[in-house]
Amino acid sequence: MTKKRNNFTLIGTENLQVLGSVKQNRSLEEWKEQVQEQSKHSRKSTKTSIIEGIFFGQAIGDALGLGTEFMSKKQVAAYYPDGYKFYNQMVQDHFRSRFEAGNWTDDTDQFLCIVDSILAAGGVDAVAFAKELRRWFATNPQDIGTNVFRVVSRRDFEQFPFRASQAVWEESGREAAANGALMRTTILGAWQFWDADAVRQNTETIAKVTHWDPRCIGSCVIVTSIISTLLREGEPLSLNKILKIANRYDERIAPFVIAANDGNIEKLKLDEPNSIGYTLKTLSAALWAYFNVPAKHFEKGILAIINQGGDADTNAAVAGSLLGAKFGCHRIPEKLIEGLNEKALLAEKCNAFIKKMEENQKDCLTKDYLN
Repeated sequence: MTKKRNNFTLIGTENLQVLGSVKQNRSLEEWKEQVQEQSKHSRKSTKTSIIEGIFFGQAIGDALGLGTEFMSKKQVAAYYPDGYKFYNQMVQDHFRSRFEAGNWTDDTDQFLCIVDSILAAGGVDAVAFAKELRRWFATNPQDIGTNVFRVVSRRDFEQFPFRASQAVWEESGREAAANGALMRTTILGAWQFWDADAVRQNTETIAKVTHWDPRCIGSCVIVTSIISTLLREGEPLSLNKILKIANRYDERIAPFVIAANDGNIEKLKLDEPNSIGYTLKTLSAALWAYFNVPAKHFEKGILAIINQGGDADTNAAVAGSLLGAKFGCHRIPEKLIEGLNEKALLAEKCNAFIKKMEENQKDCLTKDYLN
C-alpha cells in the first residue's frame, strides 16, 4: 500500500523496489540484468537490503581501507606488489599495528554514534549525538581526526555543540573542511528517507555538530540525498540534480562532482599530500564509485579506491556505504562481511535501526500523511 502527499510516494517495507543504475548512460541490457537480479532476492525487502548495505558497505570500506590509509599510491604498490585485496594483508607498521585486521576505525565508530543517538532520542538531535560522540571520545579511541578532536575537546561541546563547532571553524580562518562529517553521515539518507527536506535538515544538523564549513555540509547532503532518493523514488539521483545541491552550499564543490563523473580514477589524485582528508576529495571518491562501478563489482570498485592510497579508509567507507545503498547488501561478497571482527555488533545495530525507522515511518503516516 502506498500513500501520496506533496507529489512523492511513501513506500511500505514490502513494496519498495529499487532498480538502481550502473551509470547515467546505462544500457537497456544492464538495466534488465539488474532488475532480474533484484527479483532473485525478493524474500527480503529491498529497503532492508539497502539499509544493510549502508551499514556493511561503510564498515567494510573502513576496515579494508585501513590497509593503505595515508600511503601514497607508490607506497601502496611497494607494500602490496600484487595489490591490496583483503584484511589479512594489512602491513603492521607503526600506525596500523594498533589495529587487528578486520577492525574498523573512527569512521564507523562515529557512524554508530549517530545510530545510537537516534535510537536513544527517537530521532535526529544535535545534543543527543554530541553526547554519544563525547562518550565515545572518553574511551580514548585509537584513531580520531584533528577537527573532531578540537571540537569535542571544548568544554561547552556537549551542551552547545554548534557553538563549539563554529568556533573551531572560525579559528581555522574558515578554511577547515575535513572529511570527518562525511565519513559518518550516510545513514542519515535512510532515516526519514520519505521526506527529502527532513533528510537535508537532519544531515545538516549532524554535520554541523563538528564541521561548520559549507563544503563539509554540502558533501554530506549530496550523499544522503542520493541514498534517500534511491529509497524514496527507486531511481538514482542524476548528475544535474547533484550539481544543483552542490551549488546551494558552495561553488567549490561542483568541480569535484564533475571530475568524479569521469571514469578515470587517476584524475582524482586521491593520494595528493596536501589534500588528504579534504571533504571534497572523499566526496569525489564516493561519487566516482556511484557513477562508474557496476552492480557486480562492489569489491573491485572499493579496492580500486583503496589502492589509490590517501585517506583510503574514509574514501572507501563513504564509497562502500553508497554502493551498498545503490545495489543492496546482497551484492557485497560474503567474505568481506565475514572478515569483519564486529559483524555481529553491526548486524545488531542495523536491525535496531531498521525497527526504529519503521516505527518512525508509521508514526509519520499516522500524524501527517493520513491527515
